[in-house]
Amino acid sequence: MNVPQWAPYFVEHVSDEPLAVELPDRFAPLLSEGAQGLPTFQLYIDGEWRPAGTGETFEVRSPIDGSLIARVQKGGTDDVKAAIASAAKARSGFALMPAAERLAICERAGEILDQSASTFVSAIVVNLGKTPEQAQSEVKATRMRLGLVREEVRKIFGEYLPGDWIPDTVGKSGIVLREPVGTVATVGPFNYPLFLSASKIIPALAAGNTVVAKAPSDDPLPLLLFGRVFEEAGLPPGVLNVVTGPGGEIGELMASHPDISMISFTGSTGAGHSMAAAAGPKPLHLELGGNAAAIILADADLDNAVEKSVLGAFNNAGQRCDAVSRVLVETPIYDAYVEAAAKEADKWPVGDPRAEGVRVGPMVNERAATRVNELVGDAVGKGAKLLSGGEAHAAYHQPTVLVDVPLDADIVWEETFGPVLAVVRVDDTDAALEVANRSRYGLDSAVFTTDLDKAWHVARALQCGQVHVNDAPKHGVGHFPFGGRKPDSGIGREGLGYSIDECTVLKTVVLPT
Repeated sequence: MNVPQWAPYFVEHVSDEPLAVELPDRFAPLLSEGAQGLPTFQLYIDGEWRPAGTGETFEVRSPIDGSLIARVQKGGTDDVKAAIASAAKARSGFALMPAAERLAICERAGEILDQSASTFVSAIVVNLGKTPEQAQSEVKATRMRLGLVREEVRKIFGEYLPGDWIPDTVGKSGIVLREPVGTVATVGPFNYPLFLSASKIIPALAAGNTVVAKAPSDDPLPLLLFGRVFEEAGLPPGVLNVVTGPGGEIGELMASHPDISMISFTGSTGAGHSMAAAAGPKPLHLELGGNAAAIILADADLDNAVEKSVLGAFNNAGQRCDAVSRVLVETPIYDAYVEAAAKEADKWPVGDPRAEGVRVGPMVNERAATRVNELVGDAVGKGAKLLSGGEAHAAYHQPTVLVDVPLDADIVWEETFGPVLAVVRVDDTDAALEVANRSRYGLDSAVFTTDLDKAWHVARALQCGQVHVNDAPKHGVGHFPFGGRKPDSGIGREGLGYSIDECTVLKTVVLPT
């Protein structure tokens, strides 16, 4: 490939050896015999690893250099129906399994994940292009989520309601139970291919549900490997099924199928709305788009505000729903912020994620990098100044700082999902809040100030699901609940315990007393 001058790491650090994911023997059941030694991953349905009924596979390429790293089954409607039927058949038996046994399976899964951590790190780096440090963080968070499942199940409790408070229920009592919803269809995004899918699967299983999980097509390998972890941990056949294939076709079938009881989806706003339309009146958890504003007030600690807002924009190549999409800076410190942000951006080298010192690897594919570059071009065309970066090559996009961004630029209102810091000047707090709340998204925001009263005022006024004070938005392992407030950012909440709520339904039993 032609190497741009701004990416010297491509030349200096990419090995001549072809990219490959480490696959020890414990993962051999996932694979069928592939051509020329290329691993070919299978579907996991009813406790068996099997090829797609279509007989077709699709290519999985690494965004690091575009090389072919694996083939994966191109599952069709018959495969999805088989997975759903398997989950429906396993539903009653798994719901009756003692909760202690379900927890023990999760604990064993955590131990196996520990033993296989290097394999998962390798899969995330090679398949998505994260740096090893970012991949290790994702694996660690998944392991922590498995370890914290005992905290989550504390939310599975009911209550006793004495009837003698109301005349027409005197002589009766009500017991409100929490029961598994049934079969949960989970669809996770590419940007955290292990953790975000796992954070849907783990609480669903802990609550006693069966699961049909669709892996993201750009980077399906981590979730397929995770299916093997639960198989080895002793999860009964049919309880967890993992399918791969075209998102539109599979997603719509999963959403509309009568044996799917609930949809848990993280992804784009458009895809989420399509899933909701197909699902009808089923329970939905949708975490969709974000357009997080970082509001920087004149009394903010400038060094902290610069460091955290740049981190919020560039980390994971900006491919995060909670990424800082726009920075709204009050006029008195605007120039100082811009000067410092340009220097901070220089600390984010881009290139091969395996290279020492690189903090920004490739985006998920070339289409994604092109889209981000079009947003940058639109902003510059409307009057924004390009302070640094601004170029794209293959799947790579330079960390970019745009200043004096006008409010008619698309990047102010759209989810960037790329490494761009878009800086907007605002006159005061009210102006910042007006711009922040005008967005059709309402997932995350941040405010930087040394005045607690101002921080509280801004946090209360922002129309979003989560506000961070003096820090960039981040969801982490989910100790604090997170989710969208506006329709284009979704419905429902994820997080320890809160995810369990989404995966259970209430049943009231009325007894004579």
